[in-house]
Amino acid sequence: MTPIYLDSHATTPLDPRVLEAMMPFLTEQFGNAASMTHEFGRSAAEAVERARAQVAAAVGAEPDEVVFTSGATEAINLALKGLAEARGSGRIVTATTEHPATLDTCARLERRGFAIERLPVEPDGSLPVERVAAALNDETILVSLLHANNEIGVVHDIGALGALCAARGVPLHVDATQSVGKIPVRMAEWGVRLLSLSGHKVYGPKGVGALVVRRGKPRLRLKAQIDGGGHERGMRSGTLNVPGVVGLGRALELAVAEMEGEAARLAGLRDRLRARLFGALDALEENGTATNKLAHNLNVVFRFVDSVALLNAVPELAVSTGSACSSAEPAPSHVLLALGRDETEARSSVRFGLHRFTTADEIDRAADLVIAAVRELRAQSGLYMTEQDDHGSTRRDG
Repeated sequence: MTPIYLDSHATTPLDPRVLEAMMPFLTEQFGNAASMTHEFGRSAAEAVERARAQVAAAVGAEPDEVVFTSGATEAINLALKGLAEARGSGRIVTATTEHPATLDTCARLERRGFAIERLPVEPDGSLPVERVAAALNDETILVSLLHANNEIGVVHDIGALGALCAARGVPLHVDATQSVGKIPVRMAEWGVRLLSLSGHKVYGPKGVGALVVRRGKPRLRLKAQIDGGGHERGMRSGTLNVPGVVGLGRALELAVAEMEGEAARLAGLRDRLRARLFGALDALEENGTATNKLAHNLNVVFRFVDSVALLNAVPELAVSTGSACSSAEPAPSHVLLALGRDETEARSSVRFGLHRFTTADEIDRAADLVIAAVRELRAQSGLYMTEQDDHGSTRRDG
């Protein structure tokens, strides 16, 4: 039986409508978008420009501000390294709960002499605008922050942060990988200068993404990280992945059109899952805020249970313990530690990510599987049994 897939922060299934849009460019319309001397190339180039307009519309930008990349990681590297190398020196402000693509890039720049300030967040994962304001100074060349966190789903107030950065003359880069297509994104309105995204988080293909570079004053200059042909306005050389670009554009078009209804449906299913788990089990806590977050996210601490053991006990369920990009690392989630969780709590946490094709029946089955597995694992835990006896608990999950 195919496992119930609830790991959509890692990747989403390809929407059949997106595949349909891509198929001609995987078969008969196989031209290189840079080959403008014949119809094959011109057809590919026209498709790329349509996709560029679709991406721009999804984030509140202009088509010629969209630079296609291999994904959000490359886009983040181009934004941070590209700007830093163009400036030559300076200071970057980010947060402790950022995705590894940002944190690792900042660490590389730090080794090269750039100053990096990593701001702490509140226990619910939020980042006060005042904290960012206090961190800005004359040496600050960039602020780089997630719009929505990939582990706990917490949404930052990018409108307020963008206004702050614009007023202080500091460009803001937003990692919108998890938010675009799920909640409104308005670069122009918010004053965001740089934004990264990826296709496979919005029911599009893997291996394609974009960095959106907004015009404005002062003009942002980015040093290209890939040389060889001057594609994408000289910012990202290489033959474009035309089928992927087409898929990204169509995926975002669909996501924006269906955003409101899909968010409401997924929030209802997420709340149903939360109610089932918290109603049947004790010693649970939710990571992050329960309100200002993505509709499809739920991250839970299952006390007295090791999350890896829990995942192994439910092979019928596809969920995760944190970021897919760091799942090979033995260390506990840096995001949960940044919230103030200790290592034991972080290692007892599971992330659930619902998606467009999740059904109510799957949610109920997933809840049943997790509840049964937690009860079984806790029955084997002397620490849990002792704790319950010490507190005179009725042991709901015993």
